[in-house]
Formats: sequence, C-alpha cells, structure tokens
Amino acid sequence: MSTISQRELRNDNAEIMRGVEHGESYTVTRRGVPVARLTPIAVGEDLRCLRPATRRSKFSGIRRVALEEPTSELLDDLRGDR
Repeated sequence: MSTISQRELRNDNAEIMRGVEHGESYTVTRRGVPVARLTPIAVGEDLRCLRPATRRSKFSGIRRVALEEPTSELLDDLRGDR
C-alpha cells in the first residue's frame, strides 16, 4: 500500500485512480497523519443505496408561471428603455 499526501491526491487524481483500477491501494495523509484509505472495490460487492432519496422537493408543488407574451418581447421592451 502506497502513502500519498492530500495534495498528491488532488494534483495527480487521474493517475491515482488508474492505479486503483489496477488494484493498488493508497493511504492518504494530511500533514503526515493518515486520514483515509483508497482501495479498489471488491468484485461482486453490493453498491446499492441503502436509503434512497424518496422525499419530493418542496418546490415540486409550485405551479409554473405562464406568461401571456414571449420572453423575447419582454426583453426587447426592457432594452428599449435604456
């Protein structure tokens, strides 16, 4: 397992992700202190979401505004007042 700094992870993330895809594991450090472990996912591991989002947005019930004239006409009118 290789040790990399947070800065290396940020700057070389594509190279590190390729390494993970090929089976390498990394320990990520911040100021020399290990804070995370980056390892490949085991084959066949279940990645389903245990608690999917089911609540609807509070804005989903708001009706859309329907204008009587096109937006382009409103913009042309506003630009003419300059």
